[in-house]
Amino acid sequence: MAVKIRLQRGGKKKQPIYRIVAADSRYKRDGRFLERLGQYNPSTDPITIDVKEGRIMYWLGVGATPTDTVKNLLSRKGIMLKWTLKKKGKDEATIAAEFEKWSASQPLKREKELAKKARRKVAKKKASAPAAKDAPAAEAPAQA
Repeated sequence: MAVKIRLQRGGKKKQPIYRIVAADSRYKRDGRFLERLGQYNPSTDPITIDVKEGRIMYWLGVGATPTDTVKNLLSRKGIMLKWTLKKKGKDEATIAAEFEKWSASQPLKREKELAKKARRKVAKKKASAPAAKDAPAAEAPAQA
């Protein structure tokens, strides 16, 4: 039995809310699961991730593999950092110190992420604006 830590979709149409669950890889996406480990809501700004850290560490310890998306979500919470340090044999004090250093850098990372998102939005507007202006000019000579 291969256990995966993965997302299970819930919520209304166009308003997804995902459960983070430990499930046998043979089970359907929204079907049976072994244990509910948390919840992920992408609709809020910033996104909301609630997890049972102890239970996630347990499942990782017994060999469960997180899917790529869940791995990214756990990385955002710092759980994957703690897990890799624990696998390397670090003691609790070292793990706590590394986690504190990591969590201090997170607001700056979030700020950079938002700035990048804003730049992309502006660039997309600029790219679509000239295309809209050129279209009527191209039609005018065709009519004459």
